[in-house]
Amino acid sequence: MNQERFEYAKQKIIGLDRQRNGIGTLSEKTMHAIIKNYLELNEDNHEIPVNGYVADIYNNGSIIEVQTANFNKLRSKLSVFLNDYEVTVVYPIAYMKWLGWIDVETGEQGKLRKSPKKGTPYEAFIQLYKIKQFLNNPNFKFKILMINVEELRLLNGWSYDKKRGSTRYDRIPKELVEEIDIENVRDYLRFVPIDLPDKFTVKDFAKEARINDGLARLCLNILTYTNTVKRVGKSGNAIIYNVAE
Repeated sequence: MNQERFEYAKQKIIGLDRQRNGIGTLSEKTMHAIIKNYLELNEDNHEIPVNGYVADIYNNGSIIEVQTANFNKLRSKLSVFLNDYEVTVVYPIAYMKWLGWIDVETGEQGKLRKSPKKGTPYEAFIQLYKIKQFLNNPNFKFKILMINVEELRLLNGWSYDKKRGSTRYDRIPKELVEEIDIENVRDYLRFVPIDLPDKFTVKDFAKEARINDGLARLCLNILTYTNTVKRVGKSGNAIIYNVAE
């Protein structure tokens, strides 16, 4: 993690007079642009055609794809890139978030307010599930960036206050908090809470990881697929797991 380099990338992108074609459209979303410049300062290595697709970053035989959502869109790229290249997929997660609303008629932005919720690295498993078939490929790498962000949303939702069902306009990174690198399947062990009992259930995992049962179940699905944990029995309807040797 390099805070000075992240700050340089942030100022480089935010300082530009970025192309806007009206509310809700940017030439490239701020989060994606800043991360791409943080990971690769040399813009000659950005947006490089590779085997019929365009890689976000290509340098010395390695590819980096910055994906802020919708990992299902990565499947076709990964099915091609991973045959010949080491590919690192980078996913940003908002750790702390300040939310601001934009009036779509006037363009005015309201005061930023801090969200009481904090992001967790386990949120990445929601996206990893969409590319599950690639996780055991030795050429596949994964990086989570925990970032404090300002999120701007348009007041165009369906509720009376126009907030429910609203459109996210942009996310602006403010501070890099942590980088988590998954270089191989063994690194998924870091997501297994250390205080789990030798044999545990979804509820045990959820409690120790401080996430809900649904997300815990999804995490254990992936951790089983990567042979980080294994199913060893059942207690009633609950599956029993332990850490794979």
